[in-house]
Amino acid sequence: MKKILSILILVSILMACKKVPLTDRNQFNVIPNSQLNSSSFTSYDQVLKESKLSNNTEQVEMVRDVGNRIKKAVEQYLNENNFKDATEGFKWEFNLIAENVVNAWCMPGGKVAFYEGILPVCQDEAGIAVVMGHEVAHAIAKHGGERMSQALMQQLGGVALSVALQQQPEQTQSLAMMAYTGGSTVLGVLPFSRLHESEADELGIKFMALAGYNPAEAPKFWERMKAQSGGAPPEFLSTHPSNKTRIDDLNKLLPEAKKYYERSNKVNNNPIPNLGNISNTQEKNSGEKTEIKMKIEN
Repeated sequence: MKKILSILILVSILMACKKVPLTDRNQFNVIPNSQLNSSSFTSYDQVLKESKLSNNTEQVEMVRDVGNRIKKAVEQYLNENNFKDATEGFKWEFNLIAENVVNAWCMPGGKVAFYEGILPVCQDEAGIAVVMGHEVAHAIAKHGGERMSQALMQQLGGVALSVALQQQPEQTQSLAMMAYTGGSTVLGVLPFSRLHESEADELGIKFMALAGYNPAEAPKFWERMKAQSGGAPPEFLSTHPSNKTRIDDLNKLLPEAKKYYERSNKVNNNPIPNLGNISNTQEKNSGEKTEIKMKIEN
């Protein structure tokens, strides 16, 4: 009996192994896209209902324009390279939340949220594209589903995993709620691993390049993030590689990313409008407010 169970477990693991687009990394993911996306859409709607959306129409439009440009370029690339199923069931949406925290995330199924507090660090369209590419990469690479699969395997073990997906919807829904936002203040309890963050950086710089944004702006964005954070990373970077490691890695990726950029339809890099309307007061995890210095170069 134990031998049969071992074989079944091995078969289930092998069937759940998939490759991440562009990086070709093997990942273990047993969560069906339909289940992942359905739960994500419900959670995203809940976040929007409980949040105040930005009424700065120019900033909202810019975030959505960058998001849609990256969406179009990424989908075209995936379709041309036999990864069409990577965006199966996606219902893309891009929103700007009127909250002065340095944060952004993308739920499974292409549900993206930016917070006004990250825009002064972005400075311009290319800066938005750096963050957008990184967050979209988490969804394309199915990092949320991979984390859920790992958590379920640890909690339920082997054969019980497949049973749980069918018979314990409340438990899997709870894990889904925890897994989505990867360390953000909204739902994140299970943070993305360093591996996922580094992979999202690699995919993200290529995604922004495919969309026509100069990938050389990626290390510059993280230099600004390093300067504004004063050595203490913002909450949504709590499990990310250090800024120095990230900048060094992105500089190493630039030659390859520039190949995608040279073949793209390049876009003008316009500054983000109305940045003066966003206060320099950032909220810490504790709820305290502290003044931080930002150097904005337009």
